[in-house]
Amino acid sequence: MEILLYLGGILFMLVGLGVSIGLHEVGHLVPAKLFGVRVGQYMIGFGPRVWSKRFGETEYGFKALPLGGFISMSGMYPPSSKTGPAKGVFASLVQDARSANDETIADGDEKRVFYRLPVWKRIIVMLGGPVMNLLLAIFIFTLMASGIGVQQASTTVSSVSECMLPAGSTQQECTPADPASPAASAGFEPGDVMVSLDGQSVQTFADASAIIQASPNEAIDVVVQRDDTDVLLSLTPEPAERAQLDANGQVVTDADGEPVTHTVGYAGITAQLEYVQQPIGTGTDLAMQQAGAVTSLIVHLPEKLWDVGTALFTDQERDPNGPLSVVGVGRIAGEVAAADASVLNRLVVLMNLLAALNIALFVFNLVPLLPLDGGHIVVALWDGIRRFWAKLTRRPEPRPVDATRLVPLTIVVAVLLIGMGALLLMADIFKPMRLFG
Repeated sequence: MEILLYLGGILFMLVGLGVSIGLHEVGHLVPAKLFGVRVGQYMIGFGPRVWSKRFGETEYGFKALPLGGFISMSGMYPPSSKTGPAKGVFASLVQDARSANDETIADGDEKRVFYRLPVWKRIIVMLGGPVMNLLLAIFIFTLMASGIGVQQASTTVSSVSECMLPAGSTQQECTPADPASPAASAGFEPGDVMVSLDGQSVQTFADASAIIQASPNEAIDVVVQRDDTDVLLSLTPEPAERAQLDANGQVVTDADGEPVTHTVGYAGITAQLEYVQQPIGTGTDLAMQQAGAVTSLIVHLPEKLWDVGTALFTDQERDPNGPLSVVGVGRIAGEVAAADASVLNRLVVLMNLLAALNIALFVFNLVPLLPLDGGHIVVALWDGIRRFWAKLTRRPEPRPVDATRLVPLTIVVAVLLIGMGALLLMADIFKPMRLFG
């Protein structure tokens, strides 16, 4: 059964990735067609064609390697001028790219080309894919946070510590010599719902915890609901030393770098976790937080990849916050699906993985380098700047930017991306990250 659940997690992520890629390309396809650009192909995957069908002027289909997708728009770049044979490797690459671009421009449809669109329309077409991934991530995060909810400690008691164990002790079980915990002495039972403490009503476990911590060695009245009946208990929290935290939840340290401690009340109560539905805007907030984290990872990508390579060939552990390949994401999804947890908990984690994957697609595709979408946006912006400058200085309108001249740089970027993918793939096969040891 466990292996079936593991494979089910991988399948969930593969299907989710396929849908994400498909919607990314739809994000390009729809505005391109709305703006009148001729789209010859809409394909999911690369390599040999597995299946395709033509609807109107566009061929829709799947290819053998599900590592991405593309749409083929007519005239991404201006048609090439008639020149002689190319000399040199780079010149040949540029000429091949121009020839391939020329083949996309059908006779009679010379005006239905991408490069003729106004700059703002070109930017919308190229932004459409990444924005679709962002919207999908926001939808998933919103479904998680506002539909299912976020796990929070509730006012329901999950368990009660039987005794007070000495600080720093490795002891796992209570002995007759150990004093009873304050909660056990007060008569708390699992399933009790805390209604009020010290005369103050509580809505969350954080409310109750704050009152307990502020009352070391002070007897406080606690009203709990037990079997639909209110029960009055008297709780005297024991004093305990705890590290002091700042407003950001970080441990406060003194001039010597040692943690600053303070005395708080301790009861010995563990709260029951429950899903609490959040405001509708929480999904967007979570997506923006994830986008910031992915952006930070991309900024530090060279050193992160160096760490991955070091971990692959040494005994060094992999950074749990480092990049992953599709194989790595699939393995984690399999572990989650086979974990000893409730179905709902596993589903939430898988949804979170899929949403995070879409944020990664959104941010990564905006990197301003060809062949990524961000590179095409930069080309369109540069074309717009040149046209604006020409108009401002009353000069003739310049020719559209011919990005085929950047083919050598594009190939270098593509080779680097392939190398990065190969490194991450090997690391995820031979030195995988695991959630559960």
